[in-house]
Amino acid sequence: MSGNAPCRLAVLVSGSGTNLQAIIDCIESGELTAEIACVISNKADAYALTRASRHGIPAVIHSNAHFSERSSYDAATVEILRSHKVDLVILAGFMRILTDTMVHAFPNAIMNIHPALLPSFPGLHAQQQALDYGVRYSGCTVHFVDCGTDTGPIILQTVVPVEQDDTEETLSARIQKAEHHTFAEAIKLFVDRKILVQGRRVQILP
Repeated sequence: MSGNAPCRLAVLVSGSGTNLQAIIDCIESGELTAEIACVISNKADAYALTRASRHGIPAVIHSNAHFSERSSYDAATVEILRSHKVDLVILAGFMRILTDTMVHAFPNAIMNIHPALLPSFPGLHAQQQALDYGVRYSGCTVHFVDCGTDTGPIILQTVVPVEQDDTEETLSARIQKAEHHTFAEAIKLFVDRKILVQGRRVQILP
C-alpha cells in the first residue's frame, strides 16, 4: 500500500465463495476501504467466479492440473498476484496448502480463516473434529499463513457455542456466519495498519 491508495486484495477460492461475498459486501457498503484486484480460483466451476463476475471483479482460473509440483504452481500464482499489484492475499475456501514459494513472496500478507479455535482442530473437517472431541465451544480463527498447516500467527478469533444437538452441518453454518464478520474485521485491521507481528504474537495497535 502506498499513500492514500486503497489496499489491493486478491481473494483465492475453490468453492462457493461465501466469504468472498461477505468481503465484497463490506467494501460496497463502505465498511471496508479496499478493492479486490482479482479473484483467483483453481477450480473452473467454482461459484465464487460467478460472484466476482456479478460485481465486475477480474477473475482468473488458475488450474493446478498442469503443474507437477506445488511450488511451480505457487510460483505462477505469485506472478499473477504481482501483475495485479496485490497488497494482501486472502484465502477464502482455497483448498490448497501453500508452499514456502508463496509464503515468502508475501510475508505476513496472506490471511486464512479456519473454522475452529486454533491451535485446536487444524486441517480438514474441523467442525466434525470439534464435535467428536466433545468441546463446548468452537469458532473461527483468522491467521497469517506460514509454511505449516493452520499454524501461522493468530490475528482474531470468534467463539461459537456448540449446542447439544449440533451436527457437522448445523455447527458449520453458525461458524460460517461468524467467519464473515471476523474475516472482514481482520482485513480492516491490516488495511488500517493496526497489526504488528512479533514472532508468533500479533499485536493489535490502537
